[in-house]
Amino acid sequence: MADQSSNHSVRDGMLTYCYLLLYIALSSGQIFFNKWVLSSKEINFPYPLGLTLLHMIFSSVLCFVLTKVLKILKIEEGMTLEIYSTSVIPIGAMFAMTLWLGNTAYLYISVAFAQMLKAVMPVAVFILGVAAGLEIMSMRMLMIMSVISFGVLVASYGEININWIGVVYQMGGVVGEALRLIFMEIFVRKKGLKLNPISMMYYNLDSLCSALCLLIPWIFLEKPKMEAQGAWSFQPLVLTLNSLCTFALNLSVFLVIQHTSALTIRVAGVVKDWVVVLLSAILFADTKLTLINIFGYAIAIGGVAAYNNFKLKKEATRAIDSDNNPSFSPIPTASSIKASRQ
Repeated sequence: MADQSSNHSVRDGMLTYCYLLLYIALSSGQIFFNKWVLSSKEINFPYPLGLTLLHMIFSSVLCFVLTKVLKILKIEEGMTLEIYSTSVIPIGAMFAMTLWLGNTAYLYISVAFAQMLKAVMPVAVFILGVAAGLEIMSMRMLMIMSVISFGVLVASYGEININWIGVVYQMGGVVGEALRLIFMEIFVRKKGLKLNPISMMYYNLDSLCSALCLLIPWIFLEKPKMEAQGAWSFQPLVLTLNSLCTFALNLSVFLVIQHTSALTIRVAGVVKDWVVVLLSAILFADTKLTLINIFGYAIAIGGVAAYNNFKLKKEATRAIDSDNNPSFSPIPTASSIKASRQ
């Protein structure tokens, strides 16, 4: 019996590592794939709005097939039209905005530099959380936010070929993601809808909602350019594989959430960030890392690690209070929701 239990434990541990490696590989690979599709002369598809719209439509169809036709994924009921219109649509709109602006940034700045700018995400989430009354300002958090901001500033100073248009797009994506996380916390706290991680991710990543939010700007901003270009080399196989990778990444997030802890997925997110930064210097000619880049990014990542540690301790205390007081209902914070998208 002891041997069977030991073997089962080892098997579970190996499975967890496989899920984490799958998540890191898909997350990193999707960033490189998007950069290649948008920037490559062979693909000739410099349309970030169109690419993101394609992802959303593809994911919407697959989600419908998996949940409604094949019924592989179980989605909890309880969603009403009022909750959908006041919560899911704003979240979907912010998600669409995040992907659109983040993908557009790849046309102007390197993957490594874009990843460095993303390190400022906790600062944006915390500031908006304080403004919304969801976070409390403290000296410790102020110090952590200052460290992250300083690290990003140093990394930016070390960037050789900085393009401010790309910086604006990337920071816009950061703000969009921060707003999405804040809306998600309000969605859980004020609407009182209790959903498991799969259901939460399903409604959060309502691809049809995000696709509709992207359709209008695509019609006015990119459709005329695509028509003016005339014969553009649309490669169905490449774009289908790119969309499939996006959906596979979302599924890997489901697996990681179900089989690991919040701490594990945060650590995996940090590992993924470094993998992206270092590999991009090898894969892309527009990436030239300097010692100042790496030093600044290391400072920012140190601040992010301190932020994650602080929030995890806070969530652990909240969980203990919940165990000691059955009437206490822990509320997930924006930072805990963020773990599902790192």
